[in-house]
Amino acid sequence: MILDGRQLANKIKNQLANKIKLLDRHPGLGIILVGDRPDSKIYIRMKKKACLKVGIKNFDVSLSKDVDKETLIDEIEKMNKNGNIDAILIQLPLPKHLNEREILSKVDIKKDVDGFHCENVGNLTLNNGNFNAPCTPCGCIKILDHYGIKIQGKNVVVIGRSNIVGLPLSLLFLHRNATVTICHSKTKNLFEHTKKADILIVACGKPQFIKKEHVKKNVVILDIGINKIPFDNKKGYKLVGDVNYDSVLDKTLAITPVPGGVGPMTIAMLLKKTFFLSQTVTNPLSTMISTSNKSNNV
Repeated sequence: MILDGRQLANKIKNQLANKIKLLDRHPGLGIILVGDRPDSKIYIRMKKKACLKVGIKNFDVSLSKDVDKETLIDEIEKMNKNGNIDAILIQLPLPKHLNEREILSKVDIKKDVDGFHCENVGNLTLNNGNFNAPCTPCGCIKILDHYGIKIQGKNVVVIGRSNIVGLPLSLLFLHRNATVTICHSKTKNLFEHTKKADILIVACGKPQFIKKEHVKKNVVILDIGINKIPFDNKKGYKLVGDVNYDSVLDKTLAITPVPGGVGPMTIAMLLKKTFFLSQTVTNPLSTMISTSNKSNNV
């Protein structure tokens, strides 16, 4: 089974568009881009295009790569105080001279759409009723729920321990009663772990790293990687994941493609969380991630 993230994301966006057009005031998303990384510019362009499609107003600020901390924080504070902005996104990574943890902590927690604020991280860790998880982990869980793939009791192996994906996603699985193993660059005998996975999450940034000999039969794979590799005698390039899709396909029960899998769901979750933040506190973000596997609602 192919886990079509693009199709599900489009369904979510269409539902959001129908809800937003009924509102007296449309939600607002503030985006801050520091520097001129080509990949970051592409991601911002995709996010702004998606906002336009569903009716979310976009307020964006672009700053030079050598911007000082005080100027950046001042821009964040302006967005914190702007009543037309319900959610704030700071595009990562930031230039090395800026402390990401310090900068992210300046975002008003009520507008922390990415869930990177230390209080949101704590809430997710403790699994309290108002946690806000980052967009990519939310998208992963939503895909599994939508396709009716059970999580409780499953052996889940996550390759990657970043604060953006691996760590929060591991917590979401743990809260859903999975047995979770987190692997990383210092893990010994990595493939001994991957061969035991019922659900394998791969976010290591190594193109086509996981092959058929590294997984067991009927594994579910969520491939979060996106990499460019040359093809056609190096005349062009194509996008591939961290999993060798063609190699593992016959052994999988279900798998996300690259592109068209987790990526579109990340943006869909950004839009949905922006909408939730624009509403009253009666809609905690944690309601976006079901605590059971009983519902497949978008």
